[in-house]
Amino acid sequence: MRKLKDIIMAILILLAVGSLIYFIYQSGGAKQNRDLARRIAQLSPRGGPPETIDGLRQAIALYEDQIERNVREGAQTGVYWKILATRLADRGMHNDALSALERAIYFNSEDPALYYLTGVSAGVTAKSVVGFSVNAERERDHYFKLAENSYLRALELDITYTRPMYGLGILYVFELDRPEDAIVHLERYLQILTSDVSAMFVLARAYYMTGNSSRAIELYDRIADRTKDKNIREEAMNNKYIIQGMLYE
Repeated sequence: MRKLKDIIMAILILLAVGSLIYFIYQSGGAKQNRDLARRIAQLSPRGGPPETIDGLRQAIALYEDQIERNVREGAQTGVYWKILATRLADRGMHNDALSALERAIYFNSEDPALYYLTGVSAGVTAKSVVGFSVNAERERDHYFKLAENSYLRALELDITYTRPMYGLGILYVFELDRPEDAIVHLERYLQILTSDVSAMFVLARAYYMTGNSSRAIELYDRIADRTKDKNIREEAMNNKYIIQGMLYE
């Protein structure tokens, strides 16, 4: 009789465990595991290790806590490098900031702010290359190219991000002598931040450098009309008169 009760109890335990496994499998977490397993299996190249969806799902469930912990730790590590890079840049240590930004991008490759900061530090570093090495010119070109690519990447990730637009304007006008490339970014910038006088000055200079003196004069008039700062108004009008004087020489 007791043996029969033990058998019945064992059967009930097995049914309970089976029900629990079924419930877990049907839960949202299990569905996520199945979806993730399916994605991994689809990404595996032909001839790779055998990765069945069920096998991958079981492995994901087994290591899920560890995976989540590693993800959180990776994200926090990326934040640490971002903070470090910002502080280094604030102290003028832009070369060191670039190393920290490279690590930050390693952990978060789709943060547009990281690429903007890289552009700033790379531009400053390029200007600091004054000839200590025989490869100074190549090194300077490398950092200017890094600055340009970083600003452009930031805009790829966020087309409304105004800081890299302005950064590209400064880079093209004052460093790379490519004012025609600056115009499109500065015009887009001023469509968003319509009252930024500093950007207006840079754009007016780009217009003048590309031979579009009339647009430059219009922009200096716009600055003079909008600003309440006497010194800024005088600077804008002086630039306007200089261009007009050159036109009528």
